[in-house]
Amino acid sequence: MINDFFKEHEIEYYEEASLKKYNTYRVAVNCAFLVFPKDEAELILVLKTIKKLNLKYLILGNGSNIIINTDYYDGVVIKLDKLSSIEYKGDTVTAGAGVSLARLAMDTIERSLSGLEFAAGIPGAVGASTAMNAGAYNKDLAMVIKEVKFLNGNLEIETKEPDDLAFDYRDSFFKHHPECIVLSTTFTLTAGDKEEMHCQVTERRKKRQASQPLDMPSAGSVFRNPDNMYAGELIEKCNLKGYNINGAEVSTKHANFIVNTGSATGKDIVALITKIKKEVKKNYNVDLKLEQIIIE
Repeated sequence: MINDFFKEHEIEYYEEASLKKYNTYRVAVNCAFLVFPKDEAELILVLKTIKKLNLKYLILGNGSNIIINTDYYDGVVIKLDKLSSIEYKGDTVTAGAGVSLARLAMDTIERSLSGLEFAAGIPGAVGASTAMNAGAYNKDLAMVIKEVKFLNGNLEIETKEPDDLAFDYRDSFFKHHPECIVLSTTFTLTAGDKEEMHCQVTERRKKRQASQPLDMPSAGSVFRNPDNMYAGELIEKCNLKGYNINGAEVSTKHANFIVNTGSATGKDIVALITKIKKEVKKNYNVDLKLEQIIIE
């Protein structure tokens, strides 16, 4: 049994663990096992054992861009929180997959290094944010990534530069190769004015607070913006603001956000997404593309 393996190797794990605090929709879902590997070597050991036992597994970052669309995850959820090192070398910074991207952005600003200010409001972890090429304000991580260290499907460590990772709008090599797991990302930054960067971040935070439901459980923007359009505007024009399915609601503050107003499940959220896509297609002949990832 996998729990015997965890005990034998003194790996931090929990059985029948709740994932509610590990997904930003705050969907109440339990998993068979929740594991926190202490470093890259332990992560590889865990994955080798999981594959040997042919168990289902999920690598979970900050849970800020996912919808857990199941009543129970019958497998192993691996949290990379302990891959949390941050190393500066000249104008570069290397951050482990478990580092908060927002925290890293603020840390670089404190060191008068520019390039990640746009990420100060992104709630994801470095690993998952790299995989989805997270971005804001017409910038994304690919613009400042120097290289990415990751595990390939054979559990071997590789390092690649951006040109070899097919970065695109909210997309990358990793989204199409989920067997590959980001371990750390190195960013190239430039000298910047700390006060100016702080002012910019503060101003943007105020605007987000005024226009986005940051006080409600959500997972950020639900849909990608179609070319020359805004997903939120299309949804609002379909009169869907406030539309609710069992507690999953189109935000009255920003229509491209779904919020959990109570005890919504992943299935409720997905049902609402289906409704939104149907209405936008019917009224505007636009196929909205989901930005969030559905976990089955």
